[in-house]
Amino acid sequence: MRDPSLIRNFCIIAHIDHGKSTLADRFIEKARVIDQRKMQDQMLDNMDIERERGITIKSQAVALEYEAEDGKTYTLNLVDTPGHVDFSYEVSRAISSCEGAILLIDATQGVEAQTLSNMYMAVEHNLEIIPVINKIDMPSADPDEVRRQIERDLGLDPEGALCVSGRYGTGVDELFEAIVRRIPAPAATAADPLQALIFDSHYDPYRGVVVHLRVFGGSISPGQRIRLMSSGAEYEVEETGQFRITLAKTEGLNSGAVGYIIAGIKTISDVRVGDTVTDAARPCAAPLPGFREVKPVVFSSIYPMDAADYEEFKVAVEKLKLNDASLVYEKDNSLALGFGFRCGFLGLLHLEVVQERLEREYDQAIILTAPSVRYRLKLSTGETVHIDNPADYPDPSRIAEAEEPYIKASIITPLAYIGNLITLCMDKRGIQTSFTHLDEKRVELCFEMPLAEVLFDFYDKLKSTSRGYASFDYDVIGYRPTKLAKLDILINGKPVDAFSQLVYEPGAYERARKVCERLSRNIPRQQFKVPIQGSIGSKVIARETINPVRKDVLAKCYGGDISRKRKLLEKQKEGKKRMKMVGDVELPQEAFLAVLRTDEEAER
Repeated sequence: MRDPSLIRNFCIIAHIDHGKSTLADRFIEKARVIDQRKMQDQMLDNMDIERERGITIKSQAVALEYEAEDGKTYTLNLVDTPGHVDFSYEVSRAISSCEGAILLIDATQGVEAQTLSNMYMAVEHNLEIIPVINKIDMPSADPDEVRRQIERDLGLDPEGALCVSGRYGTGVDELFEAIVRRIPAPAATAADPLQALIFDSHYDPYRGVVVHLRVFGGSISPGQRIRLMSSGAEYEVEETGQFRITLAKTEGLNSGAVGYIIAGIKTISDVRVGDTVTDAARPCAAPLPGFREVKPVVFSSIYPMDAADYEEFKVAVEKLKLNDASLVYEKDNSLALGFGFRCGFLGLLHLEVVQERLEREYDQAIILTAPSVRYRLKLSTGETVHIDNPADYPDPSRIAEAEEPYIKASIITPLAYIGNLITLCMDKRGIQTSFTHLDEKRVELCFEMPLAEVLFDFYDKLKSTSRGYASFDYDVIGYRPTKLAKLDILINGKPVDAFSQLVYEPGAYERARKVCERLSRNIPRQQFKVPIQGSIGSKVIARETINPVRKDVLAKCYGGDISRKRKLLEKQKEGKKRMKMVGDVELPQEAFLAVLRTDEEAER
């Protein structure tokens, strides 16, 4: 077991695409954690989806051995964190298990929205912050300007900022020394009862749940009987170890250490992120504070393609929840799709990632309903209800007032794109609250706008409008009155509950028209005419028609009396009418996915 004075726990925090994973690769390379031949880019991003998209989705820990200039060998527990706003919960959990943070800033981009947001999170947890300017090898790098931003925008000492190149490894040795010198060692309380915080976990099909934890007091070793404080479940520890890309077994974990334990835990629901692990024989007095409760902002229902696969799908969702603590779900059912789960997500990217992970990692064929936010309705009886599912929408005559969640959006952008970005935010019902010149090249725009307007394609349009230079961050600020309506989609006169949406009433026609158009392109032609209608209550506001597949009944008529042809066509028309009354339209998975796509994806 390691002397706590020789342990340093730190995380890398930054705005998206500022080079966190690349810098982590250089740390792993310098510490010789794995053989040089096995090194690859984004070493800690172990999911295919992370490599394909070029983003970090999961926080990943790794233990580095470093021999400092003072001759001592230190264990540096590094946690690489995501940068996208949808995964800020991963960042908050990583910060809770560390004493220090490297605040990484791109030398070509400067301080951006998530840089500020993540720094405030680290300050709240009293972490020692080391500002680091990355990408100094780039031709457009301006480290002096970034130092001025560090002092002016962040309020940190610019003299303490280090310059590095994550690509070439320049300045990484100096950064190692700064970590050892400036980040405090964990408080040593080895004599206290065991007190460890679960900050993550994953499922191993052979060994059960692998629990990731940070030990704050006491120690833990194989053979010890432990208790999970929230569930009260007790287990015997089979193995302890550290993260060294793979799981590396150790004799135990003492106070200040970050590592994992395996205790043959097969009941997935026993393990909760934020729970405290303690000694069953000598428990600690109180559990650790844990993490703030996750508040989902986007809601969607997920169903298995085949209703017979529900039990297998349920197990897959439980296992994914182990590895993604920000996923919230409860049981749901639909007339069209059967049994499934109503899930809460931190954003639309989070929803896409969960969908892809269920399909890739757990081999599930699934269908999602259109995303929604949580609305607050004040009924005429005086009662207040919260709804996020169109199926729960009450009779409009019972609603006295409807309210929707609003956000405060912060956009940092170069001057050249101000006009287009203000127009974009205005189109999304945004109200400008401030306009601040950060320096001669950048401004910060603050808007208050409905969260529902940001869900579908706002982030994509922001990036394309600003050519990728604008950064975006937001906080939910409360509810405000709105005109809410339930949009129903009818296929062949029958409402399909999976397509129903809660929409802003003045924009309902545009939404209904787009959904009907997309469905008409994705539902195959039938033997009869299929109308696709968008309606609010009994009022149809949009319609598309899928023409039938027709047999050429006139093929055998070579000239002759026109009445013979008319008779054949009338007979066919009657047959189509009868078929329409009893016919059932099969909806392919593409039809459900078409409703979810953004405008750009639909056009492609």
